[in-house]
Amino acid sequence: MKVTRLIRTGTLLLFLGAIAPAYAQQEQHEQEAKPQKQEQQAKPEERQQQAKPAQQQHTQQAPQAKPTQQQNTRQQEAKGQQQQKQQQQQAKTANQNEQPQAKGQQERQQQQAKGQQQQAKTQQNQEKSQHQQQAAGQQNQQAQGRWAHNGQKDSRGHEYTESTFGREHHTRFEEHGGRYYNGRREYSYGGYWFYAGAYPAWFYQQDVYFIMGADGLWYAVAYGNPSLMLQVNIA
Repeated sequence: MKVTRLIRTGTLLLFLGAIAPAYAQQEQHEQEAKPQKQEQQAKPEERQQQAKPAQQQHTQQAPQAKPTQQQNTRQQEAKGQQQQKQQQQQAKTANQNEQPQAKGQQERQQQQAKGQQQQAKTQQNQEKSQHQQQAAGQQNQQAQGRWAHNGQKDSRGHEYTESTFGREHHTRFEEHGGRYYNGRREYSYGGYWFYAGAYPAWFYQQDVYFIMGADGLWYAVAYGNPSLMLQVNIA
């Protein structure tokens, strides 16, 4: 019985001794195979991860075509609006520059027209006054027939003397000369103060002499043009 047990025990030990190395080798092969398997399993994942960024990059690049067209369209629209604004600003600036020039030219034309009208009016008044004076002188000469003779006196006793008055005794008067007395401008000549209600322009522009008509009235006569006559009074 003991022998049989010993045989069985020895056989069991031998069996276990044979199994243990095989199990160890199998376990070692499994451990070596496991990293390879894990590596093989990891490779598809890495490939997926590598493919994923490429896919994402492709996905990101794909929509860029559409925004690029939109951007071009927006840029063209913005450029067109900017050009339109520049044209409007240029037109506005040109209009603003033209307005003062047109206004200044219009004002100059108005001033010139006004000056011409004033000049024409002044000339007309002078010609009218001259014609009136000439007509009055001619009427007076025709009415008088002749001038007063030497020593003749007017209605107030003022004597006319050819040594003091007449064509041979002429002088020129200043517009603001003489004296301003009783609201009138008076000029002294031959011992008398002569005055008139208004003096024409020729009275200051040329020499004047005083003479008395046959009717006893006194006149101022233009030396250069005897047809210009002005009735005067003695203060």
